[in-house]
Amino acid sequence: MGILNRVLQAVTWWNGGTLNTMIHTWRNGQKVGEDAQGNTFYQTKDGKRRWVIFNGEAEASRVDADWHGWLHHTWKEPPTERPLRHRAWEKPHIENLTGTALAYAPKGSIRQSKPAERSDYEAWSPE
Repeated sequence: MGILNRVLQAVTWWNGGTLNTMIHTWRNGQKVGEDAQGNTFYQTKDGKRRWVIFNGEAEASRVDADWHGWLHHTWKEPPTERPLRHRAWEKPHIENLTGTALAYAPKGSIRQSKPAERSDYEAWSPE
């Protein structure tokens, strides 16, 4: 990681943890694990507080259900110690794509690269 990336990470909250977060994590944090996206999860030594330091942009929807449940004290053990059993019908976790180029655009949307031809609409023109 370059020096510019380190500086940006230290002073901006959307590029991972800020300098204050890193100092707090170093002093009080105990690393619990990482997810597939490289996000790192911590807890205090007494286990009462839990947090995540994102790998890249801080977007809450990038935390999958396994770690989300642990972060919010839904279950005690982290997924590294007791992984959730996933069903065959479950889809893999994806982050919220709203506001990005990959967001869902229904048929006929003006956001699609090639809008669908419409035969059910006739533009009004004044006489």
